[in-house]
Amino acid sequence: MPGQKKDRPQDLAARLVRGDRRAASRLITLVENGGPGADEMMKRVYPHTGRSMLVGITGPGGSGKSTLIDHLIGRFRKRDLRVGVVAVDPSSPFTGGALLGDRVRFQRYAMDEGVFVRSMGSRGYTGGLARATTDVCRILEAMGNDVVIIETLGAGQDEIDIIHVAQTCILVLTPGMGDDIQAMKAGIMEIAHLIVLNKADLEGAGACLRSLEAVLEDAGGRRTEGAWNPRVIPTVAWARRPGDVSGMEALEEAILAHQAHLRETPGLRCANERRVERELRLIFRDALEKHVISGLEGTGRKEEFLREIIERRNDPYSVVEEILGETLKKPEI
Repeated sequence: MPGQKKDRPQDLAARLVRGDRRAASRLITLVENGGPGADEMMKRVYPHTGRSMLVGITGPGGSGKSTLIDHLIGRFRKRDLRVGVVAVDPSSPFTGGALLGDRVRFQRYAMDEGVFVRSMGSRGYTGGLARATTDVCRILEAMGNDVVIIETLGAGQDEIDIIHVAQTCILVLTPGMGDDIQAMKAGIMEIAHLIVLNKADLEGAGACLRSLEAVLEDAGGRRTEGAWNPRVIPTVAWARRPGDVSGMEALEEAILAHQAHLRETPGLRCANERRVERELRLIFRDALEKHVISGLEGTGRKEEFLREIIERRNDPYSVVEEILGETLKKPEI
């Protein structure tokens, strides 16, 4: 409304900590767009984070990740746990826009004050996660959610960034897609604490299950003593008859068992260290990029560099070295 006063950062953060959904939405939009004041706002949010279970779910498109999440939300809510969901959707490489389909998928929780779902575009970042995903997770933690679920966009085998955000990583596969063979070769197999073989009622599920279990058994000899032993959980997340849905209780119990393992070992500290290190790297990278680009804007040097590179009179690597050399040059005393 015209003339409406803007919320002060401290007021918006205070409302978020009280569980205000509108404050959460405004803050998430702010960090997604990288608007003025986003960093200052996150400084106020940060002290209220670090108490949530962070569960990452990744896997190929069509494997049933969203349906599994739908079931998990219901099971966690029966435990009276507040649940936040960050669903990362593919972005257009041209417009940055995303399908954001999960707002439709989780509509049955729209009136549940204990569930907060946010879809966001990947904005061109690889690894299955958006740059702002970590900040959005922090906001959902500060909001008071006991569980934060991160669903990656299902871009294939490169979705290993989830290990730097989530504490419990779940890889969802299905029989009949060759996923078991691909997973044996992929780095993504190494980051999964739990492997869900969804659609386990399909033909070939038994053979797929045995293949995955054989891979985990083979890898078991290389794990250190006391390390978590990943397990395969067959599930049927969707069926014509609700009674034919299966494996949800086993999946819920496995997630809670892994969380307990993390608390009883150095695992939780290691997961938090990975997360913070990734945050620092991304913040440093973005801050440096903004600083460099702002220094080139309006000088004509950017256009000059582009012409030199296109005409092969220079190359991108030398340009970056030159710019960094100037930007990071220590001032003379």
